[in-house]
Amino acid sequence: MAESLGEMTLRDHLSELRRRLFISAIGVLVGTIIAFVFHRQILLFLMQPARAIDAIAGDTPLIYTLVTEMLGITMKVSLLGGFILSVPLWTYHLVMFISPGLKPRERKYLFVFLPGITMAFLIGTAFSYYVLIPPALKFLLTFNSDIAAPMIRIGSYMNLMITLLFWMGVVFETPILMFVLARLRVVTYSTFARWRRLAIVLAFVLGALITPTFDPINQSLVAGPIIVLYETGIWLAWLAGRGEKQSTKEIAPAGESDS
Repeated sequence: MAESLGEMTLRDHLSELRRRLFISAIGVLVGTIIAFVFHRQILLFLMQPARAIDAIAGDTPLIYTLVTEMLGITMKVSLLGGFILSVPLWTYHLVMFISPGLKPRERKYLFVFLPGITMAFLIGTAFSYYVLIPPALKFLLTFNSDIAAPMIRIGSYMNLMITLLFWMGVVFETPILMFVLARLRVVTYSTFARWRRLAIVLAFVLGALITPTFDPINQSLVAGPIIVLYETGIWLAWLAGRGEKQSTKEIAPAGESDS
């Protein structure tokens, strides 16, 4: 009987996971359709950093050389747009899926930071578009431009834009993730502080992986914010641990009086 109950519980758990994944996938699909409707505006918006560079002349600086390249990159950009538009939906279902295993107070913190997850991702993509991408493109498209004129394929350009926008959005989630982990008592702020040197090294490694250039300036434009975000996460983790201690002190006298 116990085994049957356990199997039933696991089956229900997997059924809920499947249902929430299905709803999230539908949300991404609907967002992708909406982004596809406005794909021309999105493509033109993503092309603005390249058009702003003096080394690129003409109203249409990008080209394509494959028959299916334009359609393929349109679908890829639409999919990224659908993913961004559905961030609140699939984040909500992720939180709802793990919330039954948490205490009421821990569940409350997850829901409080739910809008922050979306905002952090959007801030990361905005930082990438307005701060990181312009100098990176300027370096790439003006390096030895007197020797050869650049003719950039739209596929390679949009893949670069998508990569930078997506991963910088993910990186900007770091402080919120650190706070939640500290609040759930998975990791303490002192542990994060001990990992500071490793985090600095990883920040420059990520800067080298995310940026398409090899110059230290553009890599520092990625590594610098990552380090700042990690330090912010340590501070938030400290606040989370401090709040937990204060809650424990408030609960302790009541327990003593009961005994």
